[in-house]
Amino acid sequence: MIHPWTELRFINAELGVGVFATRRIPRGTITWAQCSLDRVLTRADVTELGPAYHAAIDRYGYQNRAGEWVLCWDFGRFMNHSCDPAVLSPGFDIDVAVRDVEAGEQLTCDYALLNLDADMPCSCGAASCRQVVRPDDATRLLSAWDVAVALAFTAVARVEQPLTPFVRDVAHVLAAARGERPIPSCAVHLRQA
Repeated sequence: MIHPWTELRFINAELGVGVFATRRIPRGTITWAQCSLDRVLTRADVTELGPAYHAAIDRYGYQNRAGEWVLCWDFGRFMNHSCDPAVLSPGFDIDVAVRDVEAGEQLTCDYALLNLDADMPCSCGAASCRQVVRPDDATRLLSAWDVAVALAFTAVARVEQPLTPFVRDVAHVLAAARGERPIPSCAVHLRQA
């Protein structure tokens, strides 16, 4: 479930559309939660669907730690990459804003966290753009991601959270936000972790 303060906007012919904030989304806000409407496909499911579906699954889905493909039912599937992402995925099935996202700003994530199988050229425009997003980038960036998530999590319990009803482990998320339990590393999502 994507945050209600977002909308799709056309960016350009190369990228297509992206997810943009319709109003300010503060750091610590849960911006997406994997919910019951999202479809999780096993490798066997993908094989059974056949090659006609492979391009769509590859473009609009991502692989979880188990190697399954997750297809978002909402426009969360249009989240674009940035080497300076606005949101990251802690060790829960959620995305959290790791900085304030202003109205009109694009919500982005780092595709290196999505278990890439191959290099992906990047022209995200961030000052820290890596030019190529590689499957092994997650190994190098993991500690920085975990620090960014930890800083954002200090605000999770203090900001409005309209997606709370859709968060699977809401008690654990809130306990981590209150410092009562550790925040699971972003590594939880990585196949090689």
